[in-house]
Amino acid sequence: MINIVLHEPEMPANTGNIGRTCVATGARLHLIEPMGFRINDKMLERAGLDYWDRLDVSTYLDWNDFLEKNPGAKIYMATTKAERTYADVRYEDDCYIMFGKESAGIPEEILVEHRDTCVRIPMCPGERSLNLSNAVAIVLYEALRQQGFAGLEEEGQLHRLSWN
Repeated sequence: MINIVLHEPEMPANTGNIGRTCVATGARLHLIEPMGFRINDKMLERAGLDYWDRLDVSTYLDWNDFLEKNPGAKIYMATTKAERTYADVRYEDDCYIMFGKESAGIPEEILVEHRDTCVRIPMCPGERSLNLSNAVAIVLYEALRQQGFAGLEEEGQLHRLSWN
């Protein structure tokens, strides 16, 4: 199982979308406070639709609380400042992939402690960043691909017709 960590997320719609992606992929979601919204925020519920009640989610008071409650966690840090891309690493089962808040990313004080596990998504020169929920989906699906999409449905079904 993959763990997605959001460090101080600010926008409920992004977190709701990420929660929905976590439910669809069997990933756990970890939210590190402070957040720019409350868990019961209507925007969060709207973005997460009816998935939120099936989400495996934990919240933490701060970064230190997260570290204390997840000792020995292998954490990949998604940042635009990394040397390696997200496809250059091999994601272990039960690893954590962390993303920073929308306005500033992961604090550099945390990044410098995890230089070897920082990863980035390549973008055109001069572009600042991608939408947080899109970035989570890109990296999460690469980790799942590397694990052979274990536990996920690999064939889709048509609603009215058949593939035959």
